[in-house]
Amino acid sequence: MMAAAATVVVRKFDPEKDVEDVAEVERRCEVGPSGKMSLFTDLLGDPICRIRHSPAFLMLVAEIEEDQGQQQQKGGGGGVIVGMIRGCIKTVTCGKKIPRNSTNGHDLPQPLPVYTKVAYILGLRVSPSHRRMGIGELLVRRMERWFRDNGADYSYIATEKDNHASVSLFTRKCGYSKFRTPSILVRPVFAHRVRISSRVAIIKLTPSDAETLYRRRFSTTEFFPRDIDAVLNNKLSLGTFVAVPHGSAYDSPGSWPGTEAFLSDPPESWGVLSVWNCNDSWRLELRGASLVRKGLVRTTRMVDRAFPWLRIPSFPELFRPFGVQFLYGIGGEGPRAAALVRALCDFAHNAARRQPGCGVVAAEVSSQEPLRVGIPHWKRLSCAEDLWCVKRLADDYSDGSIGDWTKSPPGISIFVDPREF
Repeated sequence: MMAAAATVVVRKFDPEKDVEDVAEVERRCEVGPSGKMSLFTDLLGDPICRIRHSPAFLMLVAEIEEDQGQQQQKGGGGGVIVGMIRGCIKTVTCGKKIPRNSTNGHDLPQPLPVYTKVAYILGLRVSPSHRRMGIGELLVRRMERWFRDNGADYSYIATEKDNHASVSLFTRKCGYSKFRTPSILVRPVFAHRVRISSRVAIIKLTPSDAETLYRRRFSTTEFFPRDIDAVLNNKLSLGTFVAVPHGSAYDSPGSWPGTEAFLSDPPESWGVLSVWNCNDSWRLELRGASLVRKGLVRTTRMVDRAFPWLRIPSFPELFRPFGVQFLYGIGGEGPRAAALVRALCDFAHNAARRQPGCGVVAAEVSSQEPLRVGIPHWKRLSCAEDLWCVKRLADDYSDGSIGDWTKSPPGISIFVDPREF
């Protein structure tokens, strides 16, 4: 137990002196259940790697400060880091509205996005030896203070619905409410290439064309980031790709006319997605597997490499650190949109095979997303129902036509920012 003289101080993370202590807390928190496999995250020595690409971000640490007698007894000075939290702020779409005045009396006015400033909490950790002492709640409250000081209207978190301790902390103690339940769909990267339909043509867009496409077609989607241009131009964004049927006006090299012309005369069906490289920011590792299970995995990989024409769905090498490529901005239109999204996912899989250490390709979509049927995934590796909880921070409303976003029903689609995956 902690001595009565010790106090908890919450302060800003200092990259010059806190990296090793933070890594030690991360290691202490990564204790999986006995006899079961557990997923662990390697931040590659950069504790803020999952927030540093956001417009505004902060990392706080909780430190136990001891009295001088305790410090002298231990022969040292200063405090001990026992917890941490990360947060970021951005502007996103929270709804849509119809403009009162339309410039064209013949066409229905197009809905406009309603934006709000939203904060995101992630990476909350408290050392096992210092839990049930209110440190987690203290970190959340201090982070929310920073959110309010920087104009955030809402704060949200993502957690596993079975993580009862996390759900209880946020919903019972911190005033959050259950909000959305998106699905995380994960596909292993096989040793063999997957076959892409010959009836599909795939075009890579420039970041400028991609921005225009997303703003024109997806800006009213919930959680769409207002700074989508910063996302698409980030060094971790590997590109945006459009799939069209062969036989359309856009299926030959050099036939792309630009996004404006494409949207003014689109093919009957089309699909789009973008790829984000998490490989260079953080890695995952599956621990707790038996030697038999590991042996079976190695065998399937060996057979897949030796006989790629058999297209055996081998299990990926997940028992050592592996990378992730994230698919975001998934959308499309027309009766064949899901099939075209499937072709884009296959294309992304084959590209991921060329990335050293990449083990899986993942996407996160709304539980009601109609295009999810076109996203290949393994049920065993996926999460059918992630849990997002939200809290209103501001006293007034960002837009009268929306009101309190926390009480709004879920939309069909959701835009998951890759900077926060």
